[in-house]
Amino acid sequence: METSKTPAAGPKAVAGEERVWRAGRLDPMPIRTLPEPPPSVHLLGPTVFLVALGVGMGESYMWPRLVLVFGPEIRWLFLIGVTLQAVVMLEMARYAMATGESIFTGAARVFKPIMWFFFVTAILVYIWPGHLSAGAAAFEQITGIPWVVTACVALVLVGILFSLARVIYNLLENVLALLIGLLVVGTAVIASMVGSWGDLTTTITGMFNIGYFPSGAMNAEWFPIVVGAIAFAGPSGMQQMWYTLHLRDSGAGMGSHIPKLRGLRHAGEEEEMPNRGFMFDTENTEEMRKWKGWRRWVTFDALLLFWGVTMLVTISFTVLAQSAARANPDVKTLIEGGDRSAALAAMSDAFAAAGGSVLGTAFFGFIALIGLNATLGLFDSFSRGQADMTYFFVKGAKRFKMSHLYAFFLWAVIIFGILILNFGPADGPEAVLDILAFLSTFAMGAYCVVLLLVNNKMLPKPIRPKWWTNGIIGFGAVFYLGMLFFSLFAFGVVVD
Repeated sequence: METSKTPAAGPKAVAGEERVWRAGRLDPMPIRTLPEPPPSVHLLGPTVFLVALGVGMGESYMWPRLVLVFGPEIRWLFLIGVTLQAVVMLEMARYAMATGESIFTGAARVFKPIMWFFFVTAILVYIWPGHLSAGAAAFEQITGIPWVVTACVALVLVGILFSLARVIYNLLENVLALLIGLLVVGTAVIASMVGSWGDLTTTITGMFNIGYFPSGAMNAEWFPIVVGAIAFAGPSGMQQMWYTLHLRDSGAGMGSHIPKLRGLRHAGEEEEMPNRGFMFDTENTEEMRKWKGWRRWVTFDALLLFWGVTMLVTISFTVLAQSAARANPDVKTLIEGGDRSAALAAMSDAFAAAGGSVLGTAFFGFIALIGLNATLGLFDSFSRGQADMTYFFVKGAKRFKMSHLYAFFLWAVIIFGILILNFGPADGPEAVLDILAFLSTFAMGAYCVVLLLVNNKMLPKPIRPKWWTNGIIGFGAVFYLGMLFFSLFAFGVVVD
């Protein structure tokens, strides 16, 4: 127990009392010591989850589809989206590393109904198995096995994998790192074989054609799809919020004081969760030195591992999309006519043109791999987030271990996914994906507002964000919510 004549915040402490940081109406956070930061340059870390979620269907399916219809000049909107996401990632990390708490608990410290809004939103948005469905549809092109069968089997296997894992974070970090490595290298090699220098040039220059917006996208059919694609430029919806839980489980910053989440089979080994997070002494020079080291560590993640890898993969797929347009000149007409799968078929043809039917098949293998990546990340993240909010804020939930609650939400979403795939109203996998993408936009605008409140009100002044960071996050709130409500009022459409 640390003592001092003055606490970290609030009224003066009585001699011998534990020093705490008071934030909101929840329990105060005891002062603890920050661990030493790891080297800034590294390969693996919690960002692998965001990369797995960010390098997903937006980069491989939704944006190539837009490029095929409207040209590479529309990619400047992707640049805006993924850059904004990198800044959001840094701000999510600020609170999580400083306290060891999730951003959901931070929201509850501001106003508990805000947290419950995200609890409900997660259920409404992420119970739909869109990523896995799209990946399974690609797998059907390879094997002929109906995509519904593949998706259902994969759902069950994901549940078994997470239930048997001793420490879920460690398993996922290694598996996702391997899968992402295969994806990044594979798509870059194929793009270099299929595309031309001209394709690469237009892909890159299109990112800086700021202000371009095709008139053909200003309608009820395409505008919601564009909005959803911007939301899918990197991790969409609540995935950034769940990142705070992966940071905690990785032991980043004050997360080192919080026990790790275990699989159901090893739930008995789980240590007791504290009722709140912790804070370090921001008036201590040595502690602030370590804090700056942690910020450098996560900044490397945001700029190189997250922004860089995501951008590399989407450049590869945009080059592929342009080569697909040459291999299949009718693809634009097919997509505009409502054939949603035409983009994937055309890109497979481009692969085949470069290296025969084997490469054509390999393309669908990449799409299936992306679907698996995203599903592993999403199902873990959803279950982790719902379990965290339930454990800390539902009366009586602490009778169970966090691992038990995680398993409950995991298998609940798996069972729902199987039911909706077999008996639900979704018109094929791409329709599920479009719904998920557009609904995610609302959550993203909302969490930008929450970030501003949490980081500027719940953290000590020395570690609060700078004015320019607040400006970027504020822009994000206006950007996402503005597009959402413009689509609603201009076209009467909120979900395509």
